[in-house]
Amino acid sequence: MIPSEFIDELLAKTDIVDIIDESVPLKKGGANYMACCPFHKEKTPSFSVSPSKQFYHCFGCGAHGTAIGFVMEYQGLGFTEAVQYLADRAGMVVPQQKGRQESPEARARRKQRQQTLEETTAQAAAFYTRELAANETAKGYLKKRGLSDEVAAHYGLGYAPDSWRPLAQSFAPYPSEALVNSGMVIEKDGSHYDRFRHRIMFPIRNSSGQVIGFGGRVLDDSKPKYLNSPDTPLFDKGKNLYGLYEARAAVKEAGRILVVEGYMDVVALAQFGIGYCVAALGTATTAEHVKILMRQTDSIYFCFDGDAAGRKAAWRALENALPQLKDGKSLHFLFLPEGHDPDSYVREHGRERFEDMLLHQSKPLSAYFWDALTAKLDLRSQEGKAELVKTATPLLTQITAPALAFLLKQELSNLVGIDPANLAYLMGQEAPKRHIAQQRYTLPRQTFRQPQMLSLAQQQIRRLLINPQWATYIDLPDHLELDTDLACLSVMATHVRRSRSPLSSAGLMEAMRNTPYYGNISRIMQSGTDSAHFEGDGESDALDFQSGMQKLMNALKTQQVEALKRKRIEHGLSDDETKLLLELLRRPPANGTI
Repeated sequence: MIPSEFIDELLAKTDIVDIIDESVPLKKGGANYMACCPFHKEKTPSFSVSPSKQFYHCFGCGAHGTAIGFVMEYQGLGFTEAVQYLADRAGMVVPQQKGRQESPEARARRKQRQQTLEETTAQAAAFYTRELAANETAKGYLKKRGLSDEVAAHYGLGYAPDSWRPLAQSFAPYPSEALVNSGMVIEKDGSHYDRFRHRIMFPIRNSSGQVIGFGGRVLDDSKPKYLNSPDTPLFDKGKNLYGLYEARAAVKEAGRILVVEGYMDVVALAQFGIGYCVAALGTATTAEHVKILMRQTDSIYFCFDGDAAGRKAAWRALENALPQLKDGKSLHFLFLPEGHDPDSYVREHGRERFEDMLLHQSKPLSAYFWDALTAKLDLRSQEGKAELVKTATPLLTQITAPALAFLLKQELSNLVGIDPANLAYLMGQEAPKRHIAQQRYTLPRQTFRQPQMLSLAQQQIRRLLINPQWATYIDLPDHLELDTDLACLSVMATHVRRSRSPLSSAGLMEAMRNTPYYGNISRIMQSGTDSAHFEGDGESDALDFQSGMQKLMNALKTQQVEALKRKRIEHGLSDDETKLLLELLRRPPANGTI
């Protein structure tokens, strides 16, 4: 884990206004900055960025967070990647995990090697682009496939000439260590030659737009049809997706992302205005791919050929997705008619028909899951039902999304005619509990939502997040049983008190990220559109907060007293409980009122 002290220092050195303004032009509006929200469509700006609190909040859709949260949400990065991105901007070095400390000299050498590789792949991409412009055969191939110059330029397409060492024209000396380490040049039996020859070149970019690898496609029927860069210090095909960088704006606008099987499918669909597409890099969809996809949007569509190979690839994608699923995220599977891939289908039938098929004929993961498992089973027989329980159990137990897991197990119960308690026993689990546990860390944001009334405790959480210095007004006794909201307040106050330096709103939000209460805070920040709690930090606001805590303490004391009195009547009290009841009865109410 990255130390919290480093996160605090990083946020202190990062201006959220600068970070957001690079992507979303901001205009000064009073003490804050305003813009139309980048996370939902709107005409009137409701997206507010506070330079004093280093926090953003949309009063339209509820989007909120710190500079780290914005980079994660807008660029689709994970927490560690977002921290690394901001640290690089600030000239800071992210601490390594214990036992993996890197000396400054080793770190400098590693960064220099990485920079050299980045420069090498960028230079190679520029070379391939120039070669495409100069080669009539390659340009003719793309025109035959219906690709315009604009789409080719958007994806940076290029051409690797039909010779053994074309890169020698652009690199001196040839071969260089960087060319070999980047996978552009192959070393064999003491000789060297280019990996890519007579191929249309597809640059693969990271989240910052840097070229980290390539895919190459033949212009004829030669084999292999596709050839990819090998894994390098820059490039890991199991952790990257082709076209993701180019698709980001289209994904945000469409609210969905489409995963196809080939590079040419991606650019062909883009030619028809379907720009929210990506492709796996010559490998099956991995668990890491699914994580990346779910960071981009809530709706993910997989498109496969309808043949046996396509269905096998689809099932592998589903299996790898199960442990990554989250409530509020939806995965869909579309199988094309026999003889078609996305490229051929969209060229024959056009965008409207393709998207209509995508939205209305694709199957949600749950439907595809049961269709695939039951396809060859006779559920009229006891043996068929037993086989379904056997095959479904190891798959269902991988799902950590609480609501989805519950519903799928309930569906299995219905399919085989076994009540949930007995089914849970057969699956090696306890009988289902009455309440589903709170999901940690993330919460899907609802773009169109009705404002919700917040309880007093939830209002206090919201106020404390915006004004961490008010933690001095919180003193919740350890002996009282706290509900989720009050426990959240207590943990937030503890983080503020233990911080070596005053915590900002951003610092407190990040301090709570890896606690069970982060989802609770997210829900509260998304509820309502009252800007007063976002902006208020004056003396009267502080008094309101203090008064609110006194009311909560009095209500908590009353509840505890009543609970102990009921228990005394029904079951009797232990000595410790009797002492606690007497202490509570003697204690005057906070501020003299109850």
